[in-house]
Amino acid sequence: MIIDAHAHLVAPEGLYAYRALLLASGGYHEGRPNVPDAALAKAAAGNVAIMDSVGTDVQLLSPRPFHLATSMEPSRLVAHWVRANNDTIARTIALHPDRFAGVGALPLVPDQPVSVGFSELDRIAEMGFVGALINPDLHEGRGATPTLGDRYWYPLYEKLVERDLPMHVHSAGCFSERETYSEHFVTEESIAILSMLRSPVFADFPTLRVMISHGGGSVPYQIGRWQAEALHPALGGGPGAERFETALRRFWFDTVLHHPPSLELLLRTVGPDRVLFGTEKPGSGSAPNPDTGRAFDDIKPVIEGFDFLSDADRTAVFETNARQVFPGLKTVAGGS
Repeated sequence: MIIDAHAHLVAPEGLYAYRALLLASGGYHEGRPNVPDAALAKAAAGNVAIMDSVGTDVQLLSPRPFHLATSMEPSRLVAHWVRANNDTIARTIALHPDRFAGVGALPLVPDQPVSVGFSELDRIAEMGFVGALINPDLHEGRGATPTLGDRYWYPLYEKLVERDLPMHVHSAGCFSERETYSEHFVTEESIAILSMLRSPVFADFPTLRVMISHGGGSVPYQIGRWQAEALHPALGGGPGAERFETALRRFWFDTVLHHPPSLELLLRTVGPDRVLFGTEKPGSGSAPNPDTGRAFDDIKPVIEGFDFLSDADRTAVFETNARQVFPGLKTVAGGS
């Protein structure tokens, strides 16, 4: 079975028009998204057709991150918007329960405690979602959000461990004048890894499961710098210090890298037992690659072509690692 652990909701335009309604009313008139059953069924069927065309059996659907709008003002709008996205994911799963599973967003907003998202976390868990999508920069480039190594996030980690839900780290929009949201993704994913490893998070929450998007941002590519820093005597390291590459394996990583040498580097750096197949398809990688004749996000043939991977390695990347990180997938076809 091929499980795509990183995919996003394909929804009719009526869902996104709902955000305009919320903004226009200031949230005083919540209303409901105008997403008719027939329109949603058409969108879901189109996504299934894409999955079939590349050999994907199951996708884990989360809201489209650059639409998450965690910095939307007034902040009360965020809860309505996130709930609408999660509800649309649940409706999509109900149409194809053997093809989709849910990774829900939480209405976390800048300068408020993470506990504001707990009622939605409980709700998505009760709906059978298998994970939570976490934006590490709630200000979306407009301010300074505490890093994921900060104790600000500890109540959320406690709740995730209690619910046995993994955390999928994925940045959202970016309104900085210095970078696009795609550039921001790489920055925030890198900061997420490094800040958590500098902190006692994994000592305090040893069963917390964290999947980092897009192959870990820049960290695998820049690993030599962090290896040296971890062992540098002047920076608190030394012969007995934990090696950075060992600490890095506390995370899991997806394969949403559109350049085969980059994906090979990730697999060789963290090991195939820490990598989950992911495509984010359809998404920004769904452009034709002139070198292959396939889309950049058609990643399955790339993994199949790596001769340094054993059959067991490929099975781990394609399925068993996802089942380890997202144990709620036991309810999806092929689970046990």
